Amino acid sequence: MRLLVTGGAGFIGSNLVRHLLRERSQIEVVNLDLLTYAGDVGNLEALRGERRHSFVQGDICDESLVRDLMKGAWAVVNLAAESHVDRSIENPSPFVRTNVLGTRVLLDAARETGVSRFLQVSTDEVYGELPWVDPDSEVPEKPLFTETTPLSPRSPYAASKAAADLLALAYATTYGQNVVIARGSNNYGPHQHQEKLIPRVITKAILRDPVPLYGDGLHIRDWIWVEDFCAGILAALEKGRPGEVYNFGGGMERTNLQVVQAILVALNAPDGLIEFVGDRPGHDRRYGMEFSKARDDLGWEPKADFRSRLNRTVEWYRRRLRQ
Repeated sequence: MRLLVTGGAGFIGSNLVRHLLRERSQIEVVNLDLLTYAGDVGNLEALRGERRHSFVQGDICDESLVRDLMKGAWAVVNLAAESHVDRSIENPSPFVRTNVLGTRVLLDAARETGVSRFLQVSTDEVYGELPWVDPDSEVPEKPLFTETTPLSPRSPYAASKAAADLLALAYATTYGQNVVIARGSNNYGPHQHQEKLIPRVITKAILRDPVPLYGDGLHIRDWIWVEDFCAGILAALEKGRPGEVYNFGGGMERTNLQVVQAILVALNAPDGLIEFVGDRPGHDRRYGMEFSKARDDLGWEPKADFRSRLNRTVEWYRRRLRQ
C-alpha cells in the first residue's frame, strides 16, 4: 500500500514517515519535499537503506511531477507547508504559493489519478485565538477550539492554512473527493527547526545566550508530543470519515514563560537569560484544543507527559549540539 507524503523531510513530516513505517509493515512511503530552509534530508538519516521509503526532492506546485508520483498511490498525506508565523508577516507570498496553490495542485492530481484518500494536515491557528485563562486555574468551563469553531485566522500563515482547508473541503463537496483534515496544536520533539520556540530556547540556553520572549510571555499554547500527533494522523488516515475535520491536542496548556522556565531548569540555566522583547503583530493570546471527536471516532488520545517529553527533547538537542 503506497502513500505519497509531502513535506516528509520537515519536523512533523519526518517523524510521521518513521511512524508510518514502524507501525504499518504493509505501507510504502514516497516522500516528496522541496528541501527549503525548514526541510532537512538529515532528518531521514535513520531511514537510509529502508526499501519501503523513497525520497524525491521536488515542488508540490510542479503539476507533472505530482501527478506522476501519485499514480498507484492509495492516499496522499499533505504536510508540505511554509509554517513560521514571523516569516509570513515579513513575506506572505511563499505561504500563499505553497500552502494554497500547492494544495490545489495536490487535490487536482489526486482526483485525476484516482487516489482513494486525501489527508490535509492543518493547525489550530486557523481558529484564531481564545480568551486568556490561567492554565493553572481550576476553571470548570474553559473555552476550547472544537471542529465547529468558526475559522478566524489572524496571521498570513494561519490564513493560508485556513484557505487550504476550505479548498480541500470544497473539493470534497464539489467533486465527492475523499478528504479528511487533521488539525494539530503546537507540536514539540526532535528534529524541529531552530526558529521554533522550544528548540530556539534550548539552543540559546545551552550557549548561555539571551533568550528573547515576546511581550509578557503569557501567551498560551496547547503542546502535543509529535509522536502523539503522528498517531493521530495515522488514525485519521485509516478511520476518519470523509469530509470531516479532527482536532488533535495535547491537553497541555502552558504559557510561553512556563515553557521557557522549564527548559532553563532542565539545563540548570539562570532565569536571568530571559529577555522580554516587543510583541509580534497580531500575536494570538491563547490556543487550546478540544479533541473528544478524535477520541470517539478514531480511538485516539494523547499519551505523552509534557515534562518528561520536554526533558527528552532538551537532551536530544544537547546531544546534537555536541556533535
